[in-house]
Amino acid sequence: MGTLLLIRHGRTDANASGILAGRTPGVVLDEVGRDTTKALSLRLKEVKVAQVVVSPLERTQETASLLFDAGIPSALDDRLIECDYGTWQGLKLSELATNELWPIVQQRPDEMIFPEGESMNDMAARASTAMREWDAKLVAEHGTDVVWAAVSHGDIIKAICADAMGLPLRKFQTIMIDPASVSVVHYSQEGSAVGKLNDTGESWLAKLNDKINKAPTLGGESGKD
Repeated sequence: MGTLLLIRHGRTDANASGILAGRTPGVVLDEVGRDTTKALSLRLKEVKVAQVVVSPLERTQETASLLFDAGIPSALDDRLIECDYGTWQGLKLSELATNELWPIVQQRPDEMIFPEGESMNDMAARASTAMREWDAKLVAEHGTDVVWAAVSHGDIIKAICADAMGLPLRKFQTIMIDPASVSVVHYSQEGSAVGKLNDTGESWLAKLNDKINKAPTLGGESGKD
C-alpha cells in the first residue's frame, strides 16, 4: 500500500480575491501563501518522501520548491494541471455564481462541460488515473511502505479524494480543500482510502466560526481564503 500526500498549492492573489485563476500564466503565491507553505514544510520535514509529482503551473511548482529538498526526485505531470475552465477562467466567483450553469457545477458537476473548456468528468479521470499509475510505479520500485507527494489544485484534489473514497463525481463538491493543505490517500490492491482530508495544521475548533457559513465551491475551498 503506497501513501500519497496530496498537497494543494499555497494561497495566491487570485484565491484571496475570489478569482478563478484556472490555467492563467504567472499566478504565484502571495505572502500568506509563502508563509503557510513554509510552515507546512516544517511539518513535513520528518517524512521520507520518495517522489514528488507536480502540476506544471507556476503556483504548484513554487509550492513544491518551498516544501521539498532539491534532492528528492521530482516530475511534472500534465494530468495534474488545473481544470480547463474555458471562458470562465479569470472571472470572479461571485460573478460566476449568477451564471445559468452554476447550479450544474455545484449540484451536478458530472454533467458540467465548461464553455470552450474541459468537462469535469475528463478532469477527474485524468487526475485519478495519474495517481493510481504513479502509486503502482512507486510501490514496484520502493515497496508498499513508500510515501510520495503530489502538488496540485483544489478541484483536482477533490476529484482524487472522491475517487479514493468511492464517491461519485456528483458528490465531489461536498469536499473542501484549502490552500497549503494536505490530504492523505492510501492505495492498495484491495482498494483505496483517505486517511486525512484538508489538514492545514490549524485548530479547526478555533476556526470553526470562520468556516461555519462557508461551503465548498469551484476551485477548491470556500473561495474566501
